[in-house]
Amino acid sequence: MELNKQRFSQRHPFLFGLLLMFTAVALFSGAMAVWRSWVDKHPETFQVFAKPKIGLVSVEGMILDATDALQWIRRLREDPSVKGILVRINSPGGVVGPSQELHRGLERAAREKPLVVSMGAVAASGGYYVATAGHTIMANPGTLTGSIGVKLELTNLQGLMEKLGITRESLGSGQFKTTGSPFKELTPEERDYFQAVIMDMHSQFVRDVARGRKMSLEEVQALADGRIMTGLQAVEYGLVDALGGQEEALEMLKKLAKIEEKVQLIKDPSLDAPLWKKVLGAVEGELRALGPMWAYR
Repeated sequence: MELNKQRFSQRHPFLFGLLLMFTAVALFSGAMAVWRSWVDKHPETFQVFAKPKIGLVSVEGMILDATDALQWIRRLREDPSVKGILVRINSPGGVVGPSQELHRGLERAAREKPLVVSMGAVAASGGYYVATAGHTIMANPGTLTGSIGVKLELTNLQGLMEKLGITRESLGSGQFKTTGSPFKELTPEERDYFQAVIMDMHSQFVRDVARGRKMSLEEVQALADGRIMTGLQAVEYGLVDALGGQEEALEMLKKLAKIEEKVQLIKDPSLDAPLWKKVLGAVEGELRALGPMWAYR
């Protein structure tokens, strides 16, 4: 009779504990779901207490692929809680297409929000191309920038192949289909062909710099001979607006966004990628450099 009078918790303490735990988790999850739903419907309630957000876009190293950066730029552009965008550039340049993609992506963002560019050690060629999308460009006095121009690098292994007694035949559907092969020298016609393509890309570069910097084509063309310059010289030429580091650029951005209080600087979470992914990315860049590369460098 005494056993029948015992409570369930006394007879089955382990099961009773599990039931309590599951009940607590279910209640907590339900409460959080209701809370998130309410917050999503009334975001203005907590906006008063939150610091204004500034999005940080980092352009580091050789510009080989713009996919991840463009996704982050779009997120910042579409997020109403982000009041401005700070672009930090440490890049010597890169491939033409991705540099243009980054430039266009930042241009779209700049139409909707203040955008300030901060140049680090180097922001040259493709790195400078990207910078011209900003409302304001700031550089350190010793920043290396400029280098407005295009180059094509080709490897010629013909002499080595001949020494090894190896011959290679390459067939193509047209006169210029096999142009750029590392196993033969360029003909005069092929050189003219490549030079025409290079100059077309160069014209695109000059045009976009002129538009971004509100300069005439003639003014930019006079500087677009591939020369590298310091941040101090770039200010004198009109390619950079002011001297200063990332902290000064952030203060400039706060003024443009009309923010007086402290801000929350948010960065792309994909930048915290595992080390093995970063290493593979670096190896990929070196492998690409072995082949023909149209580059703003």
